[in-house]
Amino acid sequence: MTSKVTYNGELRTTCQHLRSGNEFITDAPIDNHGLGQAFSPTDTVATGLASCMITVMGIKARDLQVDLKGSIAEVTKHMAVDPRRISKIEVNLILPSNVSAKHRTILKRIGDTCPIHYSLHPDIQKVITYNWTKE
Repeated sequence: MTSKVTYNGELRTTCQHLRSGNEFITDAPIDNHGLGQAFSPTDTVATGLASCMITVMGIKARDLQVDLKGSIAEVTKHMAVDPRRISKIEVNLILPSNVSAKHRTILKRIGDTCPIHYSLHPDIQKVITYNWTKE
């Protein structure tokens, strides 16, 4: 078993990673009867895409002896209705400017093929932007 999710009431859950014991809370979003005081479940999906991308890029960067520490992914999630679902995820990656063109190409390919990217439904539009501007 990977995790345990406990419903706390009031449209809130506590999610526990069993191996580490780490926890986070989810809350229903304001536009769906919640208080919006924490990540919503769909926020975690969208954020998971960015986290997965940066993680696999970090693995490859380490092999290439490229330092991606301090890189940032800005995530915007768009919802659709009928049925309510994630319709689009925008990920704006801000990465170090001193990465060579060759390594940028390799890292972009790795980011674009992360496991979550392949796991999301093909109807979810994914708009990924790579900005090699971080000093």
